[in-house]
Amino acid sequence: MSQITITSPKHCAAKQGLKNTKNYKKLYLTFSAFFTSVLLLILLIWLILHPAKPQFSLKEVDIYQLNLSGPNLNSSIQLTLLSKNPNQKVGIYFDEIQVYATYKGQQITGDTPVPPFYQGQEESNLITASLVGNGLPVAPSFGYELGRDQTVGRLVLNLKANGKLRWKVGTWVSGRYRFTVNCVSVSAFGPSIPAGPLTSKQGAQCSTTI
Repeated sequence: MSQITITSPKHCAAKQGLKNTKNYKKLYLTFSAFFTSVLLLILLIWLILHPAKPQFSLKEVDIYQLNLSGPNLNSSIQLTLLSKNPNQKVGIYFDEIQVYATYKGQQITGDTPVPPFYQGQEESNLITASLVGNGLPVAPSFGYELGRDQTVGRLVLNLKANGKLRWKVGTWVSGRYRFTVNCVSVSAFGPSIPAGPLTSKQGAQCSTTI
């Protein structure tokens, strides 16, 4: 006499659910392993190449106006920077750059945007910007500091830039990284006001932080 086993619909549904759960786990593990492998590959490439920071240097600074009117300042400065990518295998996308000038810790021009650009391996680019400040409020000590520098015979300004960049390795492009640049400009600043602009052509190296 043969035995007949009848499986209820509820039992079949439970077995099917268990099978689906196992399939989902396999799919999840496969996807996780693939994703982890890709991340490790990117990290390995990054560690091998280890891109160096972009290098900036001052080419020329022309100060056309530093006019103090009461508590407000009007300024006009023309700036030329040299940007260099020192990497042999890594390109750089400069997505955002804002340039401005400071004096004794006070910002004396507005933020001037620089158009975004791509810099290939070991390439160099000249960046020019007109920095202008109209009626900017400054500290009461500003006039005293400026007069003292005029007596000493030199004017020291900080030309700064900040923005966002991305690294490019082959076809892979990284996320965005914030960077800041700080350059020091020293111009002759005697008691007599020159007819032309105060000019600095030192070619000083700038510090870059990422």
